[in-house]
Amino acid sequence: MTPARPFRHWLLTGLSFAAVLGVSIYMIADWWDRGSLTLPLRSHALAALAVLIEIVARSLKLTWSAKSVRITLPVRVSVRTSLAGDFGGAITPARSGAEPARFLVLVEAGIAATNALVVLFAELLLEALSLALVVLVVAIVFRSAGAVLGALIGVVGLYAGFVLGVAALAIMLARRDVAYTPPRWAERIGLRAGRWRVIRDWLAKVRTAVDAVRNVNVAWATAAFIASVVHVAMRLCVLPALVLPAVSEQVRIEPLALWPLGFLYGAAVVPAPGGGGAVELAFRAALGSVIPAHAFAASLLWWRFYTFYIYIALGAIVAGRIALRAVRKTEEMEEELERA
Repeated sequence: MTPARPFRHWLLTGLSFAAVLGVSIYMIADWWDRGSLTLPLRSHALAALAVLIEIVARSLKLTWSAKSVRITLPVRVSVRTSLAGDFGGAITPARSGAEPARFLVLVEAGIAATNALVVLFAELLLEALSLALVVLVVAIVFRSAGAVLGALIGVVGLYAGFVLGVAALAIMLARRDVAYTPPRWAERIGLRAGRWRVIRDWLAKVRTAVDAVRNVNVAWATAAFIASVVHVAMRLCVLPALVLPAVSEQVRIEPLALWPLGFLYGAAVVPAPGGGGAVELAFRAALGSVIPAHAFAASLLWWRFYTFYIYIALGAIVAGRIALRAVRKTEEMEEELERA
């Protein structure tokens, strides 16, 4: 791999994180004279509990997704897989390193590559379906939420629709016979022999994954879906857990619960690693008039910690080396395809 590519990658990552910290510091300084950066112990306890439940639920979802397609996946491997994905996604544009990191953890744990793809394929489908269910429930419960509800449905609906659309396209393509040599239309768009070989191999794995998912164990799939719903629901709870014990004023819970979910899934499409400050700017624009001034800076700082920084730290501790290897391997494969 040429030295220019990793240098550009880490330069972009460094600049993006510098932007995140810079925007955060600017906002905290702007609100500094109106409050403090501390929150009650109860706020931290509730937020930490939500994070713990979210990680456990997400890991059980992965294990039970594997069981639903008759693959054995220990919970400890699921935990490493989930946190490696968090770390890999945080340091790459548009979270592009998340799935390679998760895939590599599974493979290095002894899961066959095809089975690893099956597990991740099933898990992503459950993620999209559970997101759709959670958004439907909150649309009914918070039907008078107004603009925030429309924004959440738009952002999360696009995310879920994209995942389900890619799954449907993969299923459709996997059912077709793929020629050994690239067809004329593929060559016209740059899919020559090397790239076409990768696509053929990938579609063969997708075909195996689709066949496995079609023969799913309904009981384990249902358990995995419930765990997925819990994992998504916990992301609704972090900001209310931080803010409500810290204020004596009446604060509407709808924006506290709904806006952050849109921020988290909306950040997945931001090209800059970590969001490049976009999440912080969106947080201020949406919630600056909702959270009381004396608690705003602390709420932003600690919400970002419990939904982003803590996952980077845990991912780096549990599976940081594997995630970095996955990012490097992805870059090497991209470079090989370019040369091909």
